[in-house]
Amino acid sequence: MTPTHDNRWVTSVTLSPPSLGDNTADADRLEAALNKALGTRSVHMDPELLKQLPERLRAWNYRVTAVLFKDSGGAGILVHLTAADATDTLCGLAVDLGTTRVVLRIIDLLSGEHLGEAVFDNPQTAVGPDVLTRIHHVETPGGMDQLNRLIVEGINNHTQKLCSRCGISAETIHLVSIAGNTAMTHLLMGLNPRWMIRDPYIPVVNRPGVVKTAELGIGAHPAARALIFPNAGSYFGGDLIAGILYCDMDLREETAILVDVGTNAEVVLGNRNWMVACAGAAGPALEGGVTRMGTTAGPGVIDRIGIDPCSMAIDIHTIGDQPPRGICGSGVIDLAAALFRSSMIDIRGKFVPERCGDRLATQNGLAHLTIVPASQSATGKNLGITQADLDSLIRSKAAMYTILETITGSVGMQQHELGTFFVAGTFGAYIDPQSAITIGMIPDLPRDRYHSLGNSSLGGASRVLEDSRCFDRVNRIRDGITYMELNVNQDFMNRFSAAKFLPHTDTARFPSVAVPAGDCQSI
Repeated sequence: MTPTHDNRWVTSVTLSPPSLGDNTADADRLEAALNKALGTRSVHMDPELLKQLPERLRAWNYRVTAVLFKDSGGAGILVHLTAADATDTLCGLAVDLGTTRVVLRIIDLLSGEHLGEAVFDNPQTAVGPDVLTRIHHVETPGGMDQLNRLIVEGINNHTQKLCSRCGISAETIHLVSIAGNTAMTHLLMGLNPRWMIRDPYIPVVNRPGVVKTAELGIGAHPAARALIFPNAGSYFGGDLIAGILYCDMDLREETAILVDVGTNAEVVLGNRNWMVACAGAAGPALEGGVTRMGTTAGPGVIDRIGIDPCSMAIDIHTIGDQPPRGICGSGVIDLAAALFRSSMIDIRGKFVPERCGDRLATQNGLAHLTIVPASQSATGKNLGITQADLDSLIRSKAAMYTILETITGSVGMQQHELGTFFVAGTFGAYIDPQSAITIGMIPDLPRDRYHSLGNSSLGGASRVLEDSRCFDRVNRIRDGITYMELNVNQDFMNRFSAAKFLPHTDTARFPSVAVPAGDCQSI
């Protein structure tokens, strides 16, 4: 859907002035016009705004521009009112509330133009790099307040800097849209997520709805409102619902699948009529700290790796073409695929010493393969991967494939029937589908069926601010999802064991992947 000015949150209306023949109250007169513009039955107006309404309507000759929003029940909210001929910049702030990184985007609510973006590391990583550590920290004295303060101050500081770059003030922000996983939104709201990680895994709230930004502590216009995207459960958050909105899965006739790999692998399968979702621990081996060189994508991080199967020469590419300092998820997958194609690892993911040569050594009792020698790395240390890292990757890729196999099987589909495969997030932006197919992480589909969405969480959060029709879609998406719990799914566990080989115990599932024979003539 392409937004038009009729679908913006900013609208200008001209009211008929009161008269002896029309003694409608000022607020009722304005509400009737705004209901017509917004398609609602009622519009809430804050008491502070009502106090100023009579003088403003008369000073502006009953011609006004309104910034509108909706509440959780679909009723309208008058957020801001100004003269119809005013030249004020009226802005919205979209927030991708990531566990590792937070992305901000300022949007002109009238034109839909993106005025600027900012990215910063989630300051809660000072407490712990992952959700689980942070939830446990909540149990310590002052833990909740600390985590809440860190993220709120982080958003405010970087919003101020972003506003300065855009030549506006934070008070021009009237609407905010926030998409994050369930734990991150809880910590932003100051809600204790303790029961999310304990059987039966229940969050405090699944539909946070619309709140005043002042109640969150977020610096914006005093009357600004924030939509916090709803969750489908403890492990399927608002960031995924934003992704569904962004790729229009809820409007598609054809069944598609959306995958986002981060702390977990979160998957949703469906179309306009139905959706089924699940999440599982398939992400940790692909980014941030599991491999010795593991890190999130950024300058100097290896995102592409190739190995010549005859010379064994390793070719790497780093983000920004800077000296290598680590490897991100796409690089880990590329590396595993290259090692397999060059017979440096076997179908179990175990190093083959005679193929690895002098790059393979034993360190602290573990087989270790050097990818970048210390003399060529930005860290001054060897960058490499251990057998334990590879074992972790094999489990991770097996979990990913099994999640996809289980969710398609649950609705009677074969994976080859998938017409569109959306890959979201930073993982999706860098991943080479052929490498992921080579190690058996994703199904062996024609490459044109794979579509990288980039930051779909930010994209979905932005769409709510750009197009008022998207607001109602958010709740419809959330209510239309059936969540599958994998922890108690025996079928998942049975399939998982079969997927812990490269590319799979059933190689017929991967016809495009040639299992290497061990010499370069046959590779």
